[in-house]
Amino acid sequence: MPGPAISLTEPLPASVEGVELPAYDRSKLKPHIVHFGVGGFHRAHQAMYLDRLLREGRTDWGICGVGVLPHDARMRDVMAAQDCLYTLVERPPHGQEQVKVIGSIIEYLFAPDDPDAVIEKLASEQTKIVSLTITEGGYNIDAVAGSFDRSNPEIVAETSSDELPHTVYGLVVEALRRRRDRGIAPFTVMSCDNIQGNGSTALHTFSSYAAMVDSDLARWIQTEVAFPNSMVDRITPATTPDDISAIERDHGVVDGWPVVCEDFDQWVLEDHFPLGRPPYEDAGVQVVDDVLPYELMKLRLLNAGHQALAYFGYLSGYRLVHDAAQDHDLARYVRAYMDNEGTPTLRPVPGVDLENYKDTLIERFANPYVRDQVQRLCLEASDRIPKFVLPVVRAQLDAGREVRLAAAIIASLARYCEAVDEDGEPIEINDRIADALKAYAAKQVGPDADELGFLTNRELFGDLIEDPRFTDPYVETLRSLHTYGAKATVKRLANG
Repeated sequence: MPGPAISLTEPLPASVEGVELPAYDRSKLKPHIVHFGVGGFHRAHQAMYLDRLLREGRTDWGICGVGVLPHDARMRDVMAAQDCLYTLVERPPHGQEQVKVIGSIIEYLFAPDDPDAVIEKLASEQTKIVSLTITEGGYNIDAVAGSFDRSNPEIVAETSSDELPHTVYGLVVEALRRRRDRGIAPFTVMSCDNIQGNGSTALHTFSSYAAMVDSDLARWIQTEVAFPNSMVDRITPATTPDDISAIERDHGVVDGWPVVCEDFDQWVLEDHFPLGRPPYEDAGVQVVDDVLPYELMKLRLLNAGHQALAYFGYLSGYRLVHDAAQDHDLARYVRAYMDNEGTPTLRPVPGVDLENYKDTLIERFANPYVRDQVQRLCLEASDRIPKFVLPVVRAQLDAGREVRLAAAIIASLARYCEAVDEDGEPIEINDRIADALKAYAAKQVGPDADELGFLTNRELFGDLIEDPRFTDPYVETLRSLHTYGAKATVKRLANG
């Protein structure tokens, strides 16, 4: 049993039984990293790696977090109340969970409160790295064209105004302009989002935004600013009220917004930091020359595997990921997708045994202690499917190979977007284009049903509707879902 509860709103004691506290002097840390998107993943991943180095006395770098969206106001309030401290609970599939109070974040700014303060923080010579976890959809990339969406009304309005910017693109670009004009070398922009070539994508995004306001600045960004690629991995579900209660009950720590995650972590990072970086390799980061093989492995096996599990899992009645992953047929289907369609599209991955990696993925999905929500995996499908699944479909088709199992993922999404489950209960579609997805899915039901109706969304699926090698297995799965249901369909897919 834990001792008396401690609160992160009060000074930390010297020690707490069963909880690792940050013993380093946080007052001496320098906020050389400014991070956009301080959510659960960043706090379980990049901030955790830096905390490892701080505990070993390997660096004096700290993080200044930044929130730009209205819902980030809650994180501002928690960070202010707790001196930016938070609890990280790592839950292995077997054995005892590990509990740490993380101290690597030392400051937090909420951009809507004072955008100029954020810009000046970025423009300060003290800032060496600006990192990002703004989600796959945060890069404003058109899913089909693959380019920055200059027609986005928010972007058009911001770039046409003389007021201070409020988007992450505007804040970063304005800060880079100020650094250039003041003769200060540019910071490195480090994307940590699940996008193939995330650094290259960030370069395209920020330089395209800059071109809308200052073409010379855009060219300077393209030639002078470093955008290293990276691959990040750690399953981190949203924190629930039960998590908060359990951490106080089991470990004696009162925390307004702790983080729970699996015990696995991985970060593969391209070494391109002109102003320097912490010695991440000493914290277990794989610092490499070419991230792409690792990116493809993760995106097309783990992330696409999650999509294979998500919609079939929800339609089968599962609400927790580990329950879905422990369904024998569903696990066999997900592994078959990985083996038969995901893996053939990969490059050789140095130092990785892919068979062991896939075994580990299935075990991670089935971890009962993480208690990840199936619906979290279903979030923002319009951003995730084009980045995780459709590249596999197109690579397989280009190579003349089958796409039966990947097409089934899209069919399961189409059935999910009908927004009614097999018991007639409503499904909440959480997506930036939820209304459009439901409208396209509605075409495939009713007396005048068009089984390809969902695929007529060319902004999402391009010309796949014209290729029978994809549409035939897609329709076969959709018909089975409508006729026999998800569990029977998954069994058929798993049995080949």
